[in-house]
Amino acid sequence: MGSYALFLIALFLCKFLAVAILDPLDFLALQSIRKSLHDLPGSNFFASWDFTSDPCNFAGVYCDSDKVIALNLGDPRAGSPGLTGRIDPAIGKLSALAELSIVPGRIYGSLPQSVSQLKDLRFLAISRNFISGDIPATLGQLRSLKTLDLSYNLLTGEIPRSIGTLPELTNVILCHNHLSGSVPPFLSQVLTRVDLKHNALTGSLAPDSLPPSLQSLSLAWNQLTGPVDRLLSRLDQLNYLDLSLNQFTGPIPSQLFSFPITNLQLERNLFTGSVQPADQVTISTIDLSHNRLWGQISPMLSTVQNLYLNNNRFNGQIPASFVDRLLSGSIQILYLQHNYLTGIEIKPTAEIPVSSSLCLQYNCMVPPVQTPCPLKAGNEKTRPTAQCNEWKG
Repeated sequence: MGSYALFLIALFLCKFLAVAILDPLDFLALQSIRKSLHDLPGSNFFASWDFTSDPCNFAGVYCDSDKVIALNLGDPRAGSPGLTGRIDPAIGKLSALAELSIVPGRIYGSLPQSVSQLKDLRFLAISRNFISGDIPATLGQLRSLKTLDLSYNLLTGEIPRSIGTLPELTNVILCHNHLSGSVPPFLSQVLTRVDLKHNALTGSLAPDSLPPSLQSLSLAWNQLTGPVDRLLSRLDQLNYLDLSLNQFTGPIPSQLFSFPITNLQLERNLFTGSVQPADQVTISTIDLSHNRLWGQISPMLSTVQNLYLNNNRFNGQIPASFVDRLLSGSIQILYLQHNYLTGIEIKPTAEIPVSSSLCLQYNCMVPPVQTPCPLKAGNEKTRPTAQCNEWKG
């Protein structure tokens, strides 16, 4: 039976039942979308999609009057097999669509350019599928878009600069793809979350490339370079920051440690300079390991529950405040291995709580207490004297 015939049947039923009649363009668009997508084995999401009945009662279809305003494809329950197939370009015909989401599954092919025709679209989330190709630059035409989530797909190419110009954008989640090129500047002054981790992004970040409204920033596992101290100093609303596994350089700004951050991940970069917070730090987890940081360890860091300073160039004595908090169980992880530290005032008979981990090996001292260290720390307890003398000199 043809599409038009089905529509006439639906039209007759709607008149007979005195219910709203779906716009013909929306009706035909839903038919095209249905033909290009299928339930994976074990899924029955499309069981209710019977085009002899009112499409506004289909699973995942939400209407306002005669228009489709939201389309949530696939069963959102955890463990659902999801859908497979391609996204039909006819999706661009749903002119009043404000929300489009597809649950994890095996959707493949590219994101249709026609999505850019959805001028009212505020929420676009197609995550954990197999979407490939470039992100259409024409998405920059979606001036009402608030959330863009295309994470965990197979996307390639650059992040279009046009996306950075979207004025209402609050969430950009493009992590776990194969995106390359630089991070575009984001102009939205209501942006709160940017997650671009696990891509192949390169280049540096301009000091004004992200707005002060940002609360969560993850750029980990890329190949980004250059200093970020001027940028980070402006982001005083951050509560989560992960820049790990990049090639960022320059100092870590001291004011960063006073921001409302709960988790600070800056490990495995090329950061240099000393680390000197102005006040006692309230961040629960800080990882600055595998950088090129130097100087004495600040006592202001002794209030951190999980502190990773290993594989740097810190020197001098470990402040007594660390010992007190370690023995009281307030510090859970204190990794200081592979530095140039010269001493810690702790008795060899001191009992470190079972819940706490301390590693001191491969410094310019003999560890006064024997504690289990990570396997990656190696077997050598003390750094060679020649290296310690060279560092002093």
